[in-house]
Amino acid sequence: MREFEVPASYTIPEDANNSDNVFRHAEQSPNAVLFNLSDGNGGWRNVTAAEFAKTVTGIAKGLIASGIELGDRVAIMAPTRYEWVAFDFAIWAAGGCTVAIYDSSAAEQAKWILQDSATKLLVLDNDKHRATIDEIEAGSLPDLKETLQIDKGAVDQLIERGADLDDQVVHDRRKQVNAASPATLIYTSGTTGRPKGVMLSHANLWAESKSDRLALRKYIQEGKKTLMFLPLAHVFARAVTLTSFDAKVILAFTADWTTLVEQFGSYHPHFILAVPRVFEKVFNGAKQKAHDGGKGKIFDAAADTAIEWSESLDNGGPGLVLKLKHGVFDKLVYSKLRVALGGQCQAAVSGGGPLGARLGHFFRGVGVTVYEGYGLTESTAAVTVNTPENLRVGSVGKPIEGHSVKIAEDGELLLRGSVIFDGYWGNAEATEDAFADGWFKTGDLGAIDADGFVTITGRKKEIIVTAGGKNVSPALLEDSLRAHPLISQVMVVGDGQPFVGALITLDPEALPGWKERNGVSADTSIEQLIENPAIVAEIDAAVADTNKKVSHAEAIKKIRILAVDWTQETGELTPKMSLKRAVVMKQYASEVEKIYS
Repeated sequence: MREFEVPASYTIPEDANNSDNVFRHAEQSPNAVLFNLSDGNGGWRNVTAAEFAKTVTGIAKGLIASGIELGDRVAIMAPTRYEWVAFDFAIWAAGGCTVAIYDSSAAEQAKWILQDSATKLLVLDNDKHRATIDEIEAGSLPDLKETLQIDKGAVDQLIERGADLDDQVVHDRRKQVNAASPATLIYTSGTTGRPKGVMLSHANLWAESKSDRLALRKYIQEGKKTLMFLPLAHVFARAVTLTSFDAKVILAFTADWTTLVEQFGSYHPHFILAVPRVFEKVFNGAKQKAHDGGKGKIFDAAADTAIEWSESLDNGGPGLVLKLKHGVFDKLVYSKLRVALGGQCQAAVSGGGPLGARLGHFFRGVGVTVYEGYGLTESTAAVTVNTPENLRVGSVGKPIEGHSVKIAEDGELLLRGSVIFDGYWGNAEATEDAFADGWFKTGDLGAIDADGFVTITGRKKEIIVTAGGKNVSPALLEDSLRAHPLISQVMVVGDGQPFVGALITLDPEALPGWKERNGVSADTSIEQLIENPAIVAEIDAAVADTNKKVSHAEAIKKIRILAVDWTQETGELTPKMSLKRAVVMKQYASEVEKIYS
C-alpha cells in the first residue's frame, strides 16, 4: 500500500463564500475585463468587473425578492453561456445553493433532480428546455414555485423584481454564508442506477480554485484568455470557470462543439481545457486532413518526431538529429496545429477521462503541453494534476496542495483533503458506503510511484472477469483503439465469456476522406462500409496494435463494427462523453451475442 501527501500552503477562511471575488474585483479593479461576450458579428464585447458585480447584485436581489431563503436550491438548466455563470454567482450571493442540470437532460432525469433537491426556482435557457419540463406531470414538483427562461428575459425580470431592495440586502445575506454552507448540488451522470446529488460546499470550491491557481499559476493569470465550451453543469467546467474568474482570467463561452477549431482561431485563447475526446478529434482531424491531401507520410513522420521529442525531454533531452527533424516539422506541421488552436495557446488542461501517453507526448512535442489531471464530482474536479514544475506524461500528476492519495489493498485509489465532498444529498447510506476510515473510495484502480505521480489503471466496477477467471480492465484497450482516426467509440466486452471482444463505431467525420482515398463511392452507405474489406482490415490492424499492449488473455479476439455511432443524444454517452455501459449492453445485446455465437 502506497500513500502520498502534499501539504497546503493556505487555510480556508471560515466565512468563505465563492461570490466574494465578484465584489472584491469590482472594488479593487472595477475596469478589469472579466468576460468577453460574442457580439454576433464575429467580434467581442467586454464585461468589466464593475458591470458583472452590478448584474450579479441585481439578480441576487431579484432572487431574494422571489422568496429565496438561505440554503434554498435554485436550478439552472442551460447550455454553456455567460448567463449561467451570472446566475451561479448571484445564487451564492443570495445565500442559495445552485443545482446543476445538463441542458441535454430528458424529462425524467430533470424530474428526479428537481424532486430530490427540492428545488424552489428553476432557470431554463429556451423553449426546448421548457418543453422538456412541460413533459413532467403536473403536481409532481411541489417545491418548485417558479420557472424563468433566459431567452425570455429572466435576467431583466429578476433585476426589475429586486429593484426596490437596497444592495445591502445582498451583502447581509452573503454574511450568513460560511465555508461549510452548501454551494452546489451536482448529480452524478448515472452510467448505472439513479443519479446521486453530490453536495459541494463553499469550502470545497474555494480549495479547488486556490489549489488550481497555485498548480497552474504559469497560465492562470490576470489578462489571459480562455474559451469555455464544456458543459457548466459538469464539475470540471464549473471549477475551472471559478478558478479563472478568481484569477481574473478573461472568459468567453460557447456551447457549439462543431466549430471549435474556427472559434479557437477567432478568439485566440491562451489556454484551453477539454476532455480527452476533444484532443483525440484535433489529432485525428489533422491526420485525416493530411492523408486526404496526399501528405499523410509527412504528418505521420512529424507525429512520430513530436512524440520522440517529448519523450527525450524526460531522458536527457533531444540530440542534434532529432533537433533538426523537429525544427523542420515545426515549420511544416506543428505551427499549423498551433494555429488551429488559435495561434497563442500555450497549454491545455485535460480531465474527465484518460488522455493516454502517446497523445500527451504528441501535443507536448508540437508545443502545446496538455496537463492531465484527475478528479470526480465528489472531489470538486481535480485532486491531482500535472504542472509545469511536476510533469510526467501518461500520469494524472501529483495531488494538489492539501491533499493525500492512497492505494487500497485491492488497488482502489483513495482520496482525502479539503476538496472532498461531505456526502450525497439526503442519502446517508450511499455516503457511508463512499468512505473508508475517512478516505473517499473513488472506484478507480490506480498506482502511485515513488515521486507521488498517480496513474489510473482502470475502473474497479468495470473490471471484466472472463470465463477463465482473467481480470481485464477495458480502459487501456478502449483508449488505444479510439486513437485511430476511423474509430469513434469502443466498448470492450467479455464478462463471463471465454474471451474478450469489442463493439466499435466509426467516426462519421473521417469517412468521406477515407472513401475518397480508397476509391469508394461517396454515396456508399455505412451499412456497406462496415463490410468493406479495406475498412475491416484497417480496424483489424488497429486491434492488432492495441493487443500488443496487453497479455494474450487480455487481448481482443473478435470485434463487431456497428453501422451507427454512439452519442449523447441517442443515450449511449454521458454529457462528458463517458460510455453508459449498461445502456450499450442492453441496446446492442444482439451484437454482443454475435461475437460469442
